[in-house]
Amino acid sequence: MTRGRVAVRYPLLVVPHTPPLSLASFADRAGLHPELIARLVALGLVPATVDAAGQLWFSPADLAVIARIRRLRSDLSLNYAAIGLVLDLLDRIHQLENTPPGSRRPPPWT
Repeated sequence: MTRGRVAVRYPLLVVPHTPPLSLASFADRAGLHPELIARLVALGLVPATVDAAGQLWFSPADLAVIARIRRLRSDLSLNYAAIGLVLDLLDRIHQLENTPPGSRRPPPWT
């Protein structure tokens, strides 16, 4: 039995040294409402910088973070707190996989 899937566009191609994106253009490229993007920033799931006027600015590379959040939310039905935990664990796994075996130190006991 095959599940019907909705075609979703994940813009993962990022050109190096691109200027930051405003909230509106970032939300447009991500395919999400700007208010949802602002909530994801408030939850700490998506990094953003705030200028003197209080406007949010995003790196185009963070579109990959949005794509990852969308996949976790739609495929695994995770809430946003769980998504934050999963993103942290995936980043830690990536870090461990890219560390040479001889240079690994155990984490501090704090």
